[in-house]
Parts: sequence; structure tokens; C-alpha cells
Amino acid sequence: MKNKDFAALKRTEILNRMNAAVAENDSEAFSKAYLELCQDIEENVLEQAKELVNQSDMNVLAQRGVRQLTSAEREYYEKVIDAMKSSDPKQALNNIETVFPETIIDSVFEELTTNHPLLSKLNATTVTGLTRMMLNTNGEQKAAWGKLSSKIIEELTSGFKEVDVTQDKLSAFLPVSKAMLDLGPAWLDNYVRQVLTEALANGLEYGIVNGTGKDMPIGMARQVGDGVNVVSGEYPEKETIKMTALDMIQLGNVTSIMARNSKGQARTVDNLIMIVNPVDYWKRILPATRAMSPDGVYVSTLPIPLEIIQSAAVTEGTVVYGMAGKYFLGVGMSKNGKIEYSDEYRFLEDERVYLIKLYAHGFALDNNAFVVLDITDLHPVRFEVVSKQEEHVDNALLSDLRIGGLTLSSKFDSDTNTYTAKTTTATNTITAFPKSGTAAIEITAGSSKVTNGGKITWTAGANTVTVKVTDGEQTKTYTVTVTKE
Repeated sequence: MKNKDFAALKRTEILNRMNAAVAENDSEAFSKAYLELCQDIEENVLEQAKELVNQSDMNVLAQRGVRQLTSAEREYYEKVIDAMKSSDPKQALNNIETVFPETIIDSVFEELTTNHPLLSKLNATTVTGLTRMMLNTNGEQKAAWGKLSSKIIEELTSGFKEVDVTQDKLSAFLPVSKAMLDLGPAWLDNYVRQVLTEALANGLEYGIVNGTGKDMPIGMARQVGDGVNVVSGEYPEKETIKMTALDMIQLGNVTSIMARNSKGQARTVDNLIMIVNPVDYWKRILPATRAMSPDGVYVSTLPIPLEIIQSAAVTEGTVVYGMAGKYFLGVGMSKNGKIEYSDEYRFLEDERVYLIKLYAHGFALDNNAFVVLDITDLHPVRFEVVSKQEEHVDNALLSDLRIGGLTLSSKFDSDTNTYTAKTTTATNTITAFPKSGTAAIEITAGSSKVTNGGKITWTAGANTVTVKVTDGEQTKTYTVTVTKE
């Protein structure tokens, strides 16, 4: 069995070359990389099949991606295999009356919307068998009080529009060897679904982010809505918003744009995503969203909840930011969808190329749902630590002085140094309260030292109590003459 890490790296490298070819509009490089992808998938399926050739436990097979087929799926694949093995596969495939089962594309779509980071967040649905559908572009629609006048009806229905979900076609090529056909319907299904999943994920991601709207979805980075100047079927790009920090102020400002739809109606902002080129993620986004705290732990500094998704479809130096739930994506096949023989490629004698045609359409529900941010001057975030010597102000004053329950000759005042008091008891406690927590207090009664808060024993007649307070360079002494009668 191949090393899983190596296999994953190889798959990633192929997908990166496919993305680069799309960005450079290099059809030859794309075709070469795509065919490598298909062959890699085929090799993996064949290798798995050899390991599990005698395996009958459906749970084990399902873990490897080999699912139990429905009767319709099995019948379809059996007819396809027979047609592919014939001397004239093109004619044989054309004669198959059984159409591509909808459950196959549903299974592919479930895989896409479960495991693909971007597609799993969108307002995505399978539209197999549909050609047009009604869609509420407002997302939220409030009921109307009062009689249903023409104005109210117009308001209630203004958010609905008819969408042609078949206007953008997707084609997935399937190089199939004779060895693959010999494995039977379940393994052919496994291969077909893997190819479709990879092809759709790659093709849809680019369209979702950057699609021009001409023969492909309208990307999040494009303007939509009434009054948009569409030239030759292509929607205009959105202007970027300059960001220097991903802090509360700047993110709050751009997010507030989304808090109203294109009609000025207020709405709740949620399900926020930020789609970023992988290079920018490590070079700009990560330094701008994570910082080391004073205790040495790296923490996120994002002030609002959002999910960052890496995508090679995003142009370096920009990010696409918005509400994932406000992007509609429909994927499916027409009723007569089926595997067809392809004349576009020629391979070795034991391998033929087939074609599956699908359709998809996507667009933002309104123009305010997504913005494009310029992050070329994004600053790294750092915790602001004020490193300065705090100037300590010495304070040798007392805030209060208590000698048991005795009454001092005048009410205690921190600026008054001398007091008198009278007592008839043998002992009293002396407690001095400093104004500064750094002050030191020394208490003496005559020649004896007394602990602050401790007891003192009086002698008959006058007793001199001194309280010396020292704080830094300051010193102050309070004197109380206590007369025991």
C-alpha cells in the first residue's frame, strides 16, 4: 500500500498544477495535470481492489469508499461496463437507455459539502433533474400587516427570481482501463465518484471565488445585482477595500456593510468566512491574526467569529470576505445525463476516455454579501505591552490611628502629628493604618516596641506612644500621650 502522506502530497501537487493552469489559462497544462489526477485515482482504486478482492464485509468496503449500490446503480454500471468492453463503445453507450442515476451525483455532492472546506459552508444544493428554480435572494422575508395592496405584494415578491441552473456546464473526463472494468460495478462507481469529486471541487472552487459569470458561476469577487454592467457575459470585479489590520475597528467597518442587503434592509450577519490564498495565509493573515500573549502562548486575535479558508483560487494580496450562506450553488445533471465516449483523447490500447457532463450555477444573493479586501499592507498584530518605570510617590502618612476604643483629643487627621487620650484600663491595642501599602510602621511605648495591632500595658500617669511611618525617603512620626487614671 502506498504511504498515505506521500499519496496526499502527490494529490495536492497535481491539484496545485491544475489550479495554476486555470489561472494562466493554459488548457494543455490543465489537461495533462487532470489526466495525471485520474490515473492516480485509478491506481489507488486498483490497489485497494487487490487488497479487498475477497472481502465481503460491506462495512469494510464502505470504509474504503466502496459503497453498496442500489439496484438502479448496479444495472446502470453493468450496462456501461458491457458497452465499454465492446468493439464500438461510442455506439454502445449511445444505445444505453438507462440514464445516469441521480443517487450517484447525490453521493458526490454529499462528499463535497461534507469534506470540502469551502463548499461545506455554502448555501449549496443538488438540482438534479431541474432546469429552472425560484430562489429567494433576500434570504429573510417578513410578513406584511394590513390589506394585500399591490405595493405590499411587490415588496413580498421582490426578493424572488427565476434561476436557470443549467446555464453553466462542467465536463469531467474519465480515463478507464480494461482492468478497472474487470473489477465490476461497485469499483467502477468508486472510481467515477472519486474523479467527479476531485473535478467538481477544483472546478467549482475557482468559479465560486473568481468566476466571471460567462459559462461559469458568478464569483464572490464579482459585482451582482441590478445596474451591474455585464460585458460579453462577464460580471465586473469588485473594488478592493484597503486593510491594514484585522482589528475590531476595520473588520467592524467592512462587516457593517453586510448588515444590510442591497435593498437597504437590515439583517443579521453570521456564518462569516474569509477565503485567502495559501501563500497569503502564511505570509500575511497568520501574522495579522495570531500573537504571543505575555505568558508565551500564541492566541487568535480575531475580534469576531469567522472561519479562514485557504484557496488557490484567490488572487495573492487579496481576500474574499463575506457570509457563506448568502452564496447559492446548484450542482446536478440533466435527466438524460450519462457517461459518453470521448473522441478528444487517445491513450494506450487498454485505456479509453469517457466523459460525464454536469451542470452548475452559483452567485451571491446580493452584492453586499461579500467584499474583497486588499491585504498587501496588512500589519502583524502584537500585544501592546507598556514597558516603563512607574514613578512611585512616597507617602509616609497614616490614614487612621486607633488605640483601643479611646477617643483622641482631636479627631484623627493624617496631617496632625500630636494627640492625647485618657484611659482607665490596664491595656489597649494600637493599630496604625498607612496610606501607602509600601510604608513601614514602627510603634513604641516609652522604650518598648509594640507590634502594629498589638497590645500595650499602661503605667500609671502619662504614657508616650510614638508611631514612626517610613515610605522611601519620607518619614513621619505621630505622638500620642495616653494618661492612665
